[in-house]
Amino acid sequence: MARSIDAIDLARLARDRGMRALVLKNHYEPTESIVYLVRKVAPGIEVFGGIALNRTVGGINAAAVEHMTQVKGGWGRVVWMPTFDAENQVKYSKESRPFVAVSRDGALLAEVREVIALIAKHNLVLATGHSSPNEDLMLVREARRAGVRSIVVTHAMLPPVGMNVEQMREAGQMGAYIEFVYNALMGPSKAFDIQEYARAIRAVGPEHCILSSDLGQAGNPLHPDGLLAFFAALRGEGFSVSEVERMAKTNPARLLGLAER
Repeated sequence: MARSIDAIDLARLARDRGMRALVLKNHYEPTESIVYLVRKVAPGIEVFGGIALNRTVGGINAAAVEHMTQVKGGWGRVVWMPTFDAENQVKYSKESRPFVAVSRDGALLAEVREVIALIAKHNLVLATGHSSPNEDLMLVREARRAGVRSIVVTHAMLPPVGMNVEQMREAGQMGAYIEFVYNALMGPSKAFDIQEYARAIRAVGPEHCILSSDLGQAGNPLHPDGLLAFFAALRGEGFSVSEVERMAKTNPARLLGLAER
């Protein structure tokens, strides 16, 4: 998929626009090594990476997660359950191709529980990927049981996840942050109006939510511009500056283990 900017230029842009930190996500390759290099050439901003457990890294692969934690710098911080290769994604898209499962017969697979244990051991962030709502809730429950302290339900409202408000509230009550992404409000990928987002955030509570750009695609706004437009749209729906800052600054900083300011 064509991108509008590379990681180095983005880090410099975000730093110059006043952002404190970035997480670089790639659906098909780990990003912890590129983060090490980006930090060398773009000092002055915190940059983190992670791994999405799609087929290109071996699917639910504990060895790949363990390796991420050993890369110099220790900035590989996020583990996404499968995204574009998730069973839920492939079935939603009505595709006939191999997928990566996280559950069977209503229970998480043993290899998923192994990865969650590693996330707890290394104090990483678990993101639920493109799993189904029921799988998301199973992942959050198992993560809490295993001692994971930082959990994100990946763009919970956006298909193919499609959580309803009650499910998002349940995940939030268990300690997960519910992610809302700007990319879902615009362009060819538009799935919601800001009013729908606002109602859901109010129901879940800003204390349980984070705001992400989900940008980088060619033709879309650059990340800082998209985020500012997102914040302004929420302010237009009656959210206070402190509520937006809670979702855009405080909660993400807590997820990443950054000291609060």
